[in-house]
Amino acid sequence: MGSIDGIIAALYEVVSGAAGQARNWDRMRTLFLPEAKLIPTGKRQDGTFGKRILSVEDYIQVNGPVLEKNGFFEKEIGRTTNQFGNVVQVFSAYAAKKSLSDEKPFMRGINSIQLWNDGKRWWIVNILWQNESSDQLIPEKYLQKISH
Repeated sequence: MGSIDGIIAALYEVVSGAAGQARNWDRMRTLFLPEAKLIPTGKRQDGTFGKRILSVEDYIQVNGPVLEKNGFFEKEIGRTTNQFGNVVQVFSAYAAKKSLSDEKPFMRGINSIQLWNDGKRWWIVNILWQNESSDQLIPEKYLQKISH
C-alpha cells in the first residue's frame, strides 16, 4: 500500500460485505506483516477486562464465517494520526452495520492501528480495538479527521 489512507481504506473494505458475500481474505493477508496481531478487547460479563490475541489467519478463521453469514459493514467515522518517520499510530473510530440499509450502527469503537513503512509500502503491524459501551463513549476528539 502506497499511502496511509490507502491501507486504512483497504482494511475497512476487506472485512465489509453483505450476508452471503465472500470476503477477499487473500487481499487482507497482503495488508499485514506476517507476524501481525489483531487484538479485540472488551469488558467481560463479570466486569473485568479481557483481550484475545489473534494472528491474521486466526482472525480469518474465527470471524470470517460470522461476517460472511450475518453481513458486516464497517466504516471509518473519525481518525487521529501520529507519525514519526516510518512509524505511524492511527486511532480510527468506526461504526458497524449488518446491512447498508440499517439506519443505525449496532456497534462503534476505536481501532488502534500501528503502521510501518519498509521504504516501499505501508504495512499493518498490529490492530488493538475496543467497542464503545454505554459507560465508555468515543470521545469527540476521535470522531474528527485530524493528524499530528
